Amino acid sequence: MNDINNSFGKGSVTRLGSAGGALVETFPSGCLTLDFALGGGLPKGRIVEIFGPESSGKTTLALHAIAEVQKLGGNAMLVDAEHAFDPAYSKALGVDVENLIVCQPDNGEMALEIADRMCRSGAVDLICVDSVSALTPRAEIEGEIGMQQMGLQARLMSQALRKMSGNASKAGCTLIFLNQIRYKIGVYYGNPEVTSGGIALKFFASVRLEIRSTGKIKSAKGDEDVGLRVRVRVQKSKVSRPYKQAEFEIIFGEGVSKLGCVLDCAEMLDIVVKKGSWYSYGDHRLGQGRERALQYLRENPVLHDEIEKKVWSMIVEGTGQLGSPCGRNLPQPLQDEDVYEEIQ
Repeated sequence: MNDINNSFGKGSVTRLGSAGGALVETFPSGCLTLDFALGGGLPKGRIVEIFGPESSGKTTLALHAIAEVQKLGGNAMLVDAEHAFDPAYSKALGVDVENLIVCQPDNGEMALEIADRMCRSGAVDLICVDSVSALTPRAEIEGEIGMQQMGLQARLMSQALRKMSGNASKAGCTLIFLNQIRYKIGVYYGNPEVTSGGIALKFFASVRLEIRSTGKIKSAKGDEDVGLRVRVRVQKSKVSRPYKQAEFEIIFGEGVSKLGCVLDCAEMLDIVVKKGSWYSYGDHRLGQGRERALQYLRENPVLHDEIEKKVWSMIVEGTGQLGSPCGRNLPQPLQDEDVYEEIQ
């Protein structure tokens, strides 16, 4: 082992017991029910894929994850390949848009190269690519519309992920790729849906989340739609138990209903007891019906925070994972001018 470490560098080969533990650190996704399904949250230093149909909440979920990283003192980057970033909506979801690093690349090679350099620099804790389908190879951009360009995007993703997976693990940087759904032609049996960008991302991703809308939320008067009911299925997980599901609400203009997530998780963990239509927490009667219970928690933020802390504590203790993200002493992005100059 000493000879190998002398040849290839210290730490090339080590015993697992002296490597600082085998548990994968996690950080909150911004949706408590999803954290419960993931066994503690999104993993640090891993690749995560979020895919689903249009207008199902993929970008909203990613922005909540960015906001959580920033709240905990970390730095985040958004690779806006779709050129559709909305600062006002992001700010409403809790994102610190002034300190968010944003890249709007000209082509797929530029997007992935910048993301890889930022990952290797150690200046960011989270990089979100929105989306894989918008990572257009340079050859396709320079070619004519209608020209056959077979497999360019798949080769691009495969080559990039081979580099980025190891760099992300070493830097402790989480990579979130948002992906769209396409349909296979001539499939009469089985699932015709397939994600774009080839199959490399399926292999390299430690977590794959399928998100779908299950219905719309009506206003109190019932005359307009105010949100979506969403279901997320953990299709793959190398860090926790897969195939779990999380259901929550996304309110237009506000994002994930965190009050609803807290109440649902507290009910699943028997922190909040539901008897008939009444919700109660200890000696507190929260209300009759879900809406009244949510209103009670909204009017009593101290009680809401107490319930949320108990829920998060039970989630972390039940999985044995570390729930304290962004614990590394990383340089702040604004102080790391040499990294930006190199990328420019």
